[in-house]
Amino acid sequence: MQASIRYILLALGSLIGLHFILSISHEEYGKATSFTNIASKFGSTYPHNVPDEYYDGDSYQNSTNRRKANAAFVILARNGDLQGVLESIKQNEDRFNKRYGYPYVFLNEEPFSADFIKYTTEVVSTKTEYGLIPHDHWYQPKWIDEDRAKANRKKMEDKQVIYGGSVPYRNMCRFNSGFFFRHDLLKKYDYYWRIEPNVKFYCDLHYDPFLYMQDNKKVYGFTISLPEYGETIETLWDTVKEFIKAHPEYIPEDNALKFLSDDGGQTYNRCHFWSNFEIGDLNFWRSEAYMKFFEHLDAAGGFYYERWGDAPVHSIGAALFAKKDQIHFFNEVGYKHEPFMHCPTGDVHARGKCWCDQNHNFDYEWYSCLKKFEAA
Repeated sequence: MQASIRYILLALGSLIGLHFILSISHEEYGKATSFTNIASKFGSTYPHNVPDEYYDGDSYQNSTNRRKANAAFVILARNGDLQGVLESIKQNEDRFNKRYGYPYVFLNEEPFSADFIKYTTEVVSTKTEYGLIPHDHWYQPKWIDEDRAKANRKKMEDKQVIYGGSVPYRNMCRFNSGFFFRHDLLKKYDYYWRIEPNVKFYCDLHYDPFLYMQDNKKVYGFTISLPEYGETIETLWDTVKEFIKAHPEYIPEDNALKFLSDDGGQTYNRCHFWSNFEIGDLNFWRSEAYMKFFEHLDAAGGFYYERWGDAPVHSIGAALFAKKDQIHFFNEVGYKHEPFMHCPTGDVHARGKCWCDQNHNFDYEWYSCLKKFEAA
């Protein structure tokens, strides 16, 4: 009997190994047998879509009499990003905003050029504002030990860690983690939608995600989740645990810790929401809990001594300080930031008139963390 079981296990192991090899070496086989492709045959793969009551008909037009949230799009960009920004916001206008009319806030550590302002203003249907980031919100703080930071950047470069040697990338991560929501141009808003250059929006969105967030007390929305590079966050979780131990009063019982950790918080599984797309509650980031959390992380210096990204920092903050049901997966938003894409499947794909390839949807591939979010 034991010999039979061993043979069965050996056969199963061989089949799994063969499947894995074929998935990598033969693209069409990989597509056909992916979880996403199989699930798409049965309609929508995700059970919690936005209710029909939020959807508008095809004839909907933006109107000053329509109910709207106090919200804006936020775009961090340089003058050299102009073409990529135009591509992103033109798609956003066509897929969503020409119907709903939300304003844009552009932020830069240097003054925007006349051309940047001219062409971005021309391509959108609503108000645009352009802001300069305060020096202390962007550049590496003077108290950082530059010799230590430089040595660690060199180590990351030697290991070929993406952006391992970049100080501007670290400035961006720190700014997005703890400062963007404090900018004067954003102080009047309650919600934001982050857009980056060179992204794609694949689906018509016939409901207002800001209103859905507001009405349902959501604080954070995402489309893609995946593990962070371990080499960039070696001490991040230890620093997080220090804060949790010092401030248990900020941690609600029904949080999403299980999304972050597979062992009750002892270790970090590196899962995070990919923050190049996020729709969020600005007042959540302005809260006492998150502000103290960011200050604790910032004081540790990990944004510069390592390469802590705003994606894991935002994700940990949202998962720890919000309730799980306040975090929302925007299944209806077809979106790509190279190299990963969320493409709605089944009836959601049809309803949004999406033009993305469902076979390349990242949601349930082995490297995706969406399954962990669903189980949290």
